[in-house]
Formats: sequence, structure tokens, C-alpha cells
Amino acid sequence: MDKRSKIILGFFLAVLIGIIVTEVVRPKPLNWRPSYTSSDKIPFGCYVLFHELPKLFPGQKIHTTNESLYNVLATRDSSTASNYLLINDFLDLDKQETFKLLQYVHDGNDTFIAASSFGTYLADTLNIEVETQYTIKEDTVLIHLTNNSFSKQNYPLKRGVYNTHFSSVDTLNTTVLGYINFKSEQGTLASGSNKMAMSPNFVKVRFGKGHFYLNTTPQAFTNYYMLRGNKDYAANAFGYLKDLDVYWDNYKKSGRIVIDSPMRFILNQVSLRWAYYLGMLGLLIFIIFKAKREQRIIPVITPLENSSIEFAKTVGGLYYEHRDYTDLIHKKINFFLEHIRSQYQLNTESINEKTAMDLAAKSGKPLLEVKELLDFVVHLNNKKHHNEQDVVQLNKKINQFKK
Repeated sequence: MDKRSKIILGFFLAVLIGIIVTEVVRPKPLNWRPSYTSSDKIPFGCYVLFHELPKLFPGQKIHTTNESLYNVLATRDSSTASNYLLINDFLDLDKQETFKLLQYVHDGNDTFIAASSFGTYLADTLNIEVETQYTIKEDTVLIHLTNNSFSKQNYPLKRGVYNTHFSSVDTLNTTVLGYINFKSEQGTLASGSNKMAMSPNFVKVRFGKGHFYLNTTPQAFTNYYMLRGNKDYAANAFGYLKDLDVYWDNYKKSGRIVIDSPMRFILNQVSLRWAYYLGMLGLLIFIIFKAKREQRIIPVITPLENSSIEFAKTVGGLYYEHRDYTDLIHKKINFFLEHIRSQYQLNTESINEKTAMDLAAKSGKPLLEVKELLDFVVHLNNKKHHNEQDVVQLNKKINQFKK
């Protein structure tokens, strides 16, 4: 590599390193997507709440579930009561999951659900309806709890929150535990005035021996609002639950990492996943070493020159110089007869009429032409002295026969 190429390569490497360093040190934009997972520290994750659960339920086991609600409730120890926590922006349970959850609560367990919707099957069973009022501009939402044991503090929620509340509940089995107040600069959507509109957002629904605690403002339990002074709201809301073991659902989450690759079955099985990783590692090592072998410099070996033509020219020159036509004719005749023996499997010890007929039949040449050639060969063999004209005629006849 010359000096100029090294300078150009160094320049490109410097630019590439500069781009990489800039991307690394540049502050990452804040991620405002809804997640609600226990591992996400982004504003709308639930990392803070999850790590506060041991303080909210002292002495109780906190079970993190990473599979379907149906599988968890089907395999749990049903001899002990517990609490099940479901927090997400939307909750959509299928028919089997809803039936299992209803059976779980009916047997004397409690379920806390914070979501802006609760799924068709569950909402129909509990006879509740949820309404969301959207505005073009985000406005401040105030939430508070009704229990006199708690302070009458209003907890403001401004970012990422809409006026989601219960528009209809089963009054026989439902107790309102909290309200949401919505106010905008243009007035409330309900009245068009500048007054506060108060609607229930937190209720307790009795079902069998247990209770559902339903909250339509899941954002209040995220990192963003827990760290902005609203942690007491979450603590008071969970205060309605009994001090029992807690199942934290980490499956029905918007931020759950889902493997949608065709390899998801293999990657979900421990043994198959490790076999796949080891196979890929072995293939990579093979490619590296194979490429190293293939890229070794192969020495250039000069092929041997074909000296047959030069040899023929030299021999021909010697014959031409000595004018030994007889010897040259005998060699050409011997070579021609050898060609007949090897190519057509004919005996050439004695050349006669039968030899001419057989050769004409096998070569496809006219009998007259073949007979003339063989007669000329016999004539030259019997002749003691030869001249240049004999050599020329013999060569022409042989070439004509081989065409």
C-alpha cells in the first residue's frame, strides 16, 4: 500500500471513529412509550412500584409471572389465598383467561387491575362500562381516594393521561373508592364550563368470596408519577388488598419483549437455545479458520512450455538440411500404418486388396481413393531412392485421407 492510500484509509477510519464516539456520548432521547414492565426504568415503566411491593406487602412472597394468566392460575397452590396484580395501558383477556380469573376471585382471592379497558368478557361479567374522553391538548387530571382514612389530597396527572372513568357500574356489588377530576382551559367536555367534572376511576367489585379492584388510571402507578410525589396514591390504593402473597403479572404488558422470529420455539427452550448458540459459534469459528486458510498466498508456478512444436521444427529442419527423403518417407509410412492399426484395428503386415476394402469400409472413404493411397505406399516402400516430390505427394494423400 502506497503512502497516499494509507492517508486516505487513515482519514476514513478517523471519520468512522468520530461518528461512533458521537453516537455513544450523545444523550439518548427519553422513551415515553408505555411499558409497565417491572424491569423498565423509562417514565411509563413500573420498576419503582415493583421494587416497593415488599414494603407494601411486608413478609409476603412476591411472585413474578412471565407466562399466560391461565397457566399461572392453573398451576398455583390453591390452598392459600393471594393477590393478583395486573397493570397495563390496555387489558384484553380471552374467554379462557377471564373464566380462570373469575374462578380465582370467586374462591376468595383478590385481583387488582389498573388499565384503561378491561376486555369484553370481564367487563360484561362484572357489568361495568368504561369511557375515555380525548382532547387534542393534554390537560391536567386530578385523582383522589374517597376513604376518610386517607388524606383528601388530589394527585395531579398531566402527561400521557386522558379522562378515563367508569360510565356504568353494578351498584349492588360495586363500591366507589376513588374519583378522577378533569379540567381544561376550554372547560370540561361534559358541561363546556370551567368547572371540575368528577367521575369514578377506582372501584371495588364483589365477586363470590373475593373482590376485583379496578382502576382506570394505570399511569398513576408508573415510574414517572411515583417519583413525582404520587407514591402515596399507589400505596393507599394497594392498602385495600389483604396482606397475602402477591402475583405480579409481567406477561400482559405493552413493553414485554416478544420474540416473533420463526426461531421463537427454539429460543424459548433452554436446551435447544444453547444448542443453537453453540452451533452458530462453531460455524463462526469454522468460517474464520476456513477463510484464513483460503486467503494464504499461493505461489505462482510457471507451467512447462510445450516444446513439441519446436521439436518438430528442429527435426524437420534436420531432414530438410540433409535431404534424406527416404528416411523421412519411411517414418511417415510407419506412422500412417500405426494409425491404421490403432484407429481401425486392421493388420498392415501385408497390404492387399482385402486391406483396401476393409479400410474403405471402416473409414467411410471411397474405395478408389483408399486403394490409390495404399498402392502409392507400397510403391514408395519398394522404391530405393526418393525425392522431394515423393514426400510432398505422400503427405498430401495422407492428409486428404485423414480429413
